[in-house]
Amino acid sequence: MFKLKALIVSLSFLVLASLTLIGCSSEEATSPGEEAEGLTIITSFSVLDDIIKNVIGDRGTVSYIIPIGEEPHEYEPVPSDYRKVSEADVFYVNGLDLEEWLEKVVSNVSDTEIVTLSDGVTPIPLVGDDEADPHAWLNPKNVITYVENLVADLVARDPGGEDIYRANAEAYIQELEELDTWIREQVAIIPEQQRVIIVSENAFKYFGEEYGFHTDGIWEINSLEEGTPQQFARLAEVIKDRNVPAVFVETTVDTRYMETVSKEAGVTIAGEVYTDAVGKEGSGAETFIKMIKHNVNVFVDGLK
Repeated sequence: MFKLKALIVSLSFLVLASLTLIGCSSEEATSPGEEAEGLTIITSFSVLDDIIKNVIGDRGTVSYIIPIGEEPHEYEPVPSDYRKVSEADVFYVNGLDLEEWLEKVVSNVSDTEIVTLSDGVTPIPLVGDDEADPHAWLNPKNVITYVENLVADLVARDPGGEDIYRANAEAYIQELEELDTWIREQVAIIPEQQRVIIVSENAFKYFGEEYGFHTDGIWEINSLEEGTPQQFARLAEVIKDRNVPAVFVETTVDTRYMETVSKEAGVTIAGEVYTDAVGKEGSGAETFIKMIKHNVNVFVDGLK
């Protein structure tokens, strides 16, 4: 489990969460004869929210728990989060242990079914650990698997919406395949020996494996975040040994860690990339596809 501390702290909310659910259920109950249209879906973080919305369209509502800018590995739920899950028809999660602590806490206050969207993705282990890296969504080819799992579950829950779900999924998969083609064209601009992605959290393994990049980071995953002098020195040596022209920072990680590494290694920080959340309104990275395009443009500009 990545964030044991989060699980322990979250358990302290259980009584309060239960009281919140009981106190509010009668307040917002559907009036007699008034039936909500479509499925009510809750998911863990903004990337999944966008993927799901592309498939469900107008036949239901989707919301997510972890705010943009917060770390999925470290987020500590509040009572209103439990309420959202309890009122939903289904709780979609990434899996690969990303939300393991959240799933366990939520299951204590809600019987809403939890469905994993990454089933079928070949996991890449964390360096020096048997646990899987959870960032499978950073490879658009994996997101096609997410969409296929999503459609299968939506159709089972709402057979009447099958035609809508399948048509939306087909259109979105076409966009993902076009994105994959575009990425390969852009990556070809970068000299092969310079295809190295260095960020604070080594989150681009799935992307790197698919598109031919070596990846590294100060730490493997943010729940193990340390930022020690030894970690800085090791990564600075990697950068020097491989003649990496630039490094990058993430929107959800304090930039001071990578600033230290860049100074030690004598390279610039070429830009900011998105990993655990889409961008805020006006960022140009408000959707999954837009955030991936942003990342690729930053990589190309920094490494070519």
